[in-house]
Amino acid sequence: MKPDAALGVEGTVILKPGREGPARAGHPWIFSGAIAEFRGEESPGAWVRVLAGDSSLIGMGSYNPRGAIAIRLVTRGEAGLDAGLVRNRIDDALRLRQATGLAGDGGFRLVNGEGDSLPGVVVDVYAGFAVLQIITAGAERWRDWILAALADLPGLHGVFERSAGGARRDEGLEDRTGVAWGETPPERVEIAEGAARFQVDVRTGQKTGFYLDQRGNRARVGGLARGHRVLNCFAYSGGFAVHAGLGEAREVVSVESSGPALRLARENWELNGLDPARAEWVNADVFDYLTTARGHGEPPFDLIVLDPPPFARHRNDRDRAIRGYRDLNRRALRLLEPGGLLFTFSCSPHVARDAFEHVVATSAGPGMRLQLLERPSFESDHPVLAAHGEGEYLKGLVVRLAVD
Repeated sequence: MKPDAALGVEGTVILKPGREGPARAGHPWIFSGAIAEFRGEESPGAWVRVLAGDSSLIGMGSYNPRGAIAIRLVTRGEAGLDAGLVRNRIDDALRLRQATGLAGDGGFRLVNGEGDSLPGVVVDVYAGFAVLQIITAGAERWRDWILAALADLPGLHGVFERSAGGARRDEGLEDRTGVAWGETPPERVEIAEGAARFQVDVRTGQKTGFYLDQRGNRARVGGLARGHRVLNCFAYSGGFAVHAGLGEAREVVSVESSGPALRLARENWELNGLDPARAEWVNADVFDYLTTARGHGEPPFDLIVLDPPPFARHRNDRDRAIRGYRDLNRRALRLLEPGGLLFTFSCSPHVARDAFEHVVATSAGPGMRLQLLERPSFESDHPVLAAHGEGEYLKGLVVRLAVD
């Protein structure tokens, strides 16, 4: 899209009577079942006007006839979409990160999709390199504007695009990966996270290279790890492990099914000058490890971290995900020392917080009593619209196995 161009109105959507409530309240998604009529050409990413059943204006957004989420609202009034609006949203997102003290030399999320009113756009920044993900057909049309706005940000050396994955294919888009603007990032980008340092693989690592949303929770684990035996499940590149090590954990066992990720975790442990004798690296399926550990004489742990990938990427995966979380937490609790702590997380957007909390509460075995201590969640560089509960994809609990 040329910098001086704009998306004009390409269609009008009329909702069924009584279905406008969530959108009026600020929810950015309109599902296909709420639509009574579409006027115009039904093309993926079309910029459309959205009307209530009484023909009053709700807002403007991007339309895609392919999925259950038919419309992602971008504005609440009558407006065209142009480079200026995209730039203003990105500039405002940067101001938020600067105000919260997160836009430093380390890693931070600059744009968080709907939370920054740019649906389908994610931008993470690692030491001067931005990693861009464009997930929706609507955002695909704004790509040039996004890149132009990022190119003007101070201190940015380059933008590496990682627009790939199932969500994008659900939108009818092909994968696209590579340098989108500026310099090519090095094979590893080093960032600081408090006292910890990490090598981040921005080109081929999971997500955009690192899980920035767990920054505060990693620090919390580090603050509680002193003298403890820690189990870090789904370890990826060792974020929780390194913080536990720096927090003077007695021993940290990290379990990860990806060999390359586990090697990077070991490198990050060494980067921080931690004693190799205090770390064990297990290349295995977490469910298998949790099942067999006690049978192999593994002593119990004082602190366990469960940070799995999403178990429910679509709404119809929810029931299967619930079963998976219950099984996972049940197996982990069997390895927890009485008085020990379990940090357990879900990043499945289709599993609500109350459902996840119920799963954890009902995972306790006979004779176990669980005490709920904390409800950790996302960082302030991952803002969520107040009316968009699904945007709070990261849910966490800290529970203690009570001592009888």
